[in-house]
Amino acid sequence: MGQTIAEKIIAAHLRDTPTPDNMVHDIDVVMCHEITTPIAIVDLMDKGMDRVFDPNKIKAVIDHVTPPKDSKTATQAKIMRDWARRHKIKDFFDIGRNGVCHALFPEKGFIRPGYTVIMGDSHTCTHGAFGAFAAGIGTTDLEVGILKGVCAFRAPKSMKVEVTGEMPAGVSAKDIILNIIKQLTVNGATDLIMEFGGPVIEAMNMASRMTLCNMSVEAGATSGVCLPDKVTAEYLWPFISSEYASLDAAVEDFSKWHSDDDAVYEKTLHIDVSTLEPQVTYDYKPDKVKDISELAGTTIDQVYIGSCTNGRIEDIRAAASILKGKTVADNVRGILTPATPDIYSQALEEGLIKIFMDSGFCVLNPTCGACLGMSSGVLAEGESCASTTNRNFNGRMGKGGMVHLMSPLSAAAAAVTGEITDPRRFLNG
Repeated sequence: MGQTIAEKIIAAHLRDTPTPDNMVHDIDVVMCHEITTPIAIVDLMDKGMDRVFDPNKIKAVIDHVTPPKDSKTATQAKIMRDWARRHKIKDFFDIGRNGVCHALFPEKGFIRPGYTVIMGDSHTCTHGAFGAFAAGIGTTDLEVGILKGVCAFRAPKSMKVEVTGEMPAGVSAKDIILNIIKQLTVNGATDLIMEFGGPVIEAMNMASRMTLCNMSVEAGATSGVCLPDKVTAEYLWPFISSEYASLDAAVEDFSKWHSDDDAVYEKTLHIDVSTLEPQVTYDYKPDKVKDISELAGTTIDQVYIGSCTNGRIEDIRAAASILKGKTVADNVRGILTPATPDIYSQALEEGLIKIFMDSGFCVLNPTCGACLGMSSGVLAEGESCASTTNRNFNGRMGKGGMVHLMSPLSAAAAAVTGEITDPRRFLNG
């Protein structure tokens, strides 16, 4: 019987099998940020176990409230900063060098096909776009990962999502994953690894694949994953060129992680995107999704473009293509947060920041703050936001606020009109 990519990765990293359904495996990368990691750090210190298994395999960043907004968040940052210095963690990204973790760490080349990756953050699944097994974990597991470099998971079971058809203009990876979550519901992939495949996925760039994997957890999945290929190798080439004779040699090596033709899946979802409309959420769950035409005209108060889902240069370019030469509606405040300093710099060089600012957007430094209602874009009670983030839970971006999840194209269109709007009306100028 063949193996899925997840089964191959786990088998290659297997340390122990305490029970038939539980596997302990070695970890290649332990990622840390200042919201969940300080709790683990302090607990390890209290237990007299203030150690790290390998400082070179730990990547740390301050990314949620940056710069700190008050004494509490400043203390969280200080705990991280002192810990990183104490253990000589060289890949620590402090204020000025920091960014949204799930954009920054791939950008630095830290994630490779076949890797195991953990973090105290549910959207760690983003990194599965590189053909890695990447999953969010709790504080206890994070402590063990930091201390011992291992983590326990249930035996991997996968579902396959096969995406076919011709991508319509104005439809993006964000629309595809929202539609998938609508079909599966928030529990449809619980305890499964969601493996994305098919010609539409193969044609996607890495930014789009990261968007898909990022939101796999919203369907209950442990992780999302794409098979590594030439697109993956081209993205990673600046970091792996010394390891391979050629790009083709890297692609060939990556193929060892591909799922076998006779691999067994718990379930399979087929989706043809040929007639897919832009998608948007309503209500307070990520599976409450409708075609944008069904919600067109719904008034919004804020537009937020950024986050680990859609804060990359490709997303900023898409939104700017609609905003260019236009202004934000009088009833709307627009906020842009490029996900990393490099993305911010590139957007400056390409003139994209000027387009946003000329249209009336507020442009902020890289941060996760608004996405979970901590800073830099919190909603007031009764307000609504057209957002490129990943969660629309009640109170997610502020107590009593409503979040409508959508693509950067759709968010930009909403900024111009002041209401949920089909972005396709702007595509031809």
